[in-house]
Amino acid sequence: MDSRIKPFSEKMQKTFDTMEEEFKTVRAGRANPSVLNRVRVEYYGAEVPVSQVGNISVPEPRVLQIAPWESSQIKAIIKAINIADIGINPTTDGKVIRLVFPELTEERRKELVKEVKKMGEEAKVAVRNIRRDADKALKKLKDEVSEDELADLQDDVQKETDKKIKEIDKAVDAKSKEILTV
Repeated sequence: MDSRIKPFSEKMQKTFDTMEEEFKTVRAGRANPSVLNRVRVEYYGAEVPVSQVGNISVPEPRVLQIAPWESSQIKAIIKAINIADIGINPTTDGKVIRLVFPELTEERRKELVKEVKKMGEEAKVAVRNIRRDADKALKKLKDEVSEDELADLQDDVQKETDKKIKEIDKAVDAKSKEILTV
């Protein structure tokens, strides 16, 4: 790949990776520790991810369990989960916190699929904006390179854009299928 195009290709890949990370926060009916990624707990005066104050495990397909390293942190963790509004009420027995994921209704699954498709569309728009920026940058090179070389570079950018958009569509379809699977 041409070094003049590589930075734009890397930006497109980062956009795709960011979308994939966002997909992990979408609840698909199974317990997945990544739904807690947004949860920040007050821990000795600092806001830290919940994964840094306890051990997160999945003892059953629809149950997440958080075993705090210090039992004094249970209230703070529960408060943080409630503030993060992930749609699950935590329960505790004084030693561990359990998050029981309810079975998703058909209506909720369809809403989640719409949300995933919206994330995919946002990623496609971002990729197209990167392509536009690449085209602008390449047009500034018209005095340094021949018209044919410029056309080839623009073709390469377009091919990279098309490839990323196909990857985004595949990822959206896969996540949608995962959500709709009962």
